[in-house]
Amino acid sequence: MSRDLYVSSNGDRWLLLRDPSDGRSFVRHEANAASGGYVTDITLAAFLAADRGGPEHQALWTLIGELVDDAATPPSAMA
Repeated sequence: MSRDLYVSSNGDRWLLLRDPSDGRSFVRHEANAASGGYVTDITLAAFLAADRGGPEHQALWTLIGELVDDAATPPSAMA
């Protein structure tokens, strides 16, 4: 299972993934072709560590905030 987090103007892509075999969630960075196209998997803890304020990090913080807001909304209000 995966969800796009952010795609930069230079083609780098960040995805939020969940491994169905163990339930582990992590961020995958897919570098653009000019940078070699390398794929790096990053733990959520490492990705959200201090001094990581780029737009890809803000996208994950926004998603987390939306999930918290949805969890706080009673089911009848979401219908």
